[in-house]
Amino acid sequence: MGDDGTWTQAPENTLESLQHAIQQFDGIEFDIRITADDQLVVHHDRTVSLPASRLKGKPTWTEEWTLDELTNAGFLGFEAMLDDPIIVEHWANQGKMGCIEIKRPHPTASSGGGYRGKKHHIAHVARAMQLAEAILDERNIPNQNTVFYAFHKHMPASAAQAAGSRPWAALIPYIPPFGNRTTQRVQALPQYISMPFRRLVKRHQKEGSSMLPCAIEYFQSPTSWLPVGRKVSLQGRGLERLTASRQGMPTYVWPTRPDVEHALLRAGLTALSDYADPALTWLPSGQARWVQPATQPLDEEQWKRLAKCEKEHHLNVIKEFKDTTPTWSETDSSRRRKLIEAWRKRWKWTESTEELMETYCEATPPWAAPRMIGHRGSGKTSRPVLGRPHSI
Repeated sequence: MGDDGTWTQAPENTLESLQHAIQQFDGIEFDIRITADDQLVVHHDRTVSLPASRLKGKPTWTEEWTLDELTNAGFLGFEAMLDDPIIVEHWANQGKMGCIEIKRPHPTASSGGGYRGKKHHIAHVARAMQLAEAILDERNIPNQNTVFYAFHKHMPASAAQAAGSRPWAALIPYIPPFGNRTTQRVQALPQYISMPFRRLVKRHQKEGSSMLPCAIEYFQSPTSWLPVGRKVSLQGRGLERLTASRQGMPTYVWPTRPDVEHALLRAGLTALSDYADPALTWLPSGQARWVQPATQPLDEEQWKRLAKCEKEHHLNVIKEFKDTTPTWSETDSSRRRKLIEAWRKRWKWTESTEELMETYCEATPPWAAPRMIGHRGSGKTSRPVLGRPHSI
């Protein structure tokens, strides 16, 4: 918080940003890359996101820097992130989710494998999974609290080679690790047009994905009309088709704006959000905001109150719910059963109530429960990510 009590957003993928988001939301999403010395750094871009004046004489690609060089510049090592007590407490003990996006290097980087190096690309992503899993295991992060994903055509092969135990998925449409934003979107467009939502679900099921990462374009006009096939949406018949197509498959949607957040959560989907300001308590769509739908879950009556309360009274309702609603780990078996039965009926989950009660009897909510996830921590920020030496 600033001196005047207002919230100031920290740069994306930094420890401050991740700490804030994992406390505010049901979990965090962040990016990892393999450094030149075979370590993991939390960093999104192919090039190191520093001012040009600080890059003179330095390697071109992030993967060509060592971890010490990157941390000395102000970036966060994955292992250092997992040494933070706030991150570990929420991730390991409070059922929060960690969505780890594995970034591939540019094909011309020393570890890039070239444009046609399929075997190298598979091995690179597998190595990232192995390095991350070892660090997660050392900190006792539960398997069901983590998912790996990547824009990588051969994610099933990488997962098999990594031989890990944590959930994974491919990001589709596939966006290559080269080109600018425009050229990447041009390359992804034909995949999107030929991949209606139902086909997307079947593709992930066939590949063995544990969840369904999904672009918001599937649910908003005019882009929702582009895929060749039946349209899905967040209301009406389109929502019925969405629910029937998913068959309870956990679906994580990015990027989720505040104006569709409430509808998306009530459709049973998980929202990856760039909006982590604690002062955002009233949504543009006209509902009070609830930012921990999985780890402090509301029942149907509470959701109805959030949807119907008036703006001038919404802070009182939110405070009441925060003070009186138990977290998933605190919830007794009777309330858990009531929540699970409502979720199963509303979103057509296939597992039985008894199976879910037995599996999720500790701190972690059901895998398919809708969540709020902080994108790159507290939201993506402008470039360069770090503008001053050693700033975090």
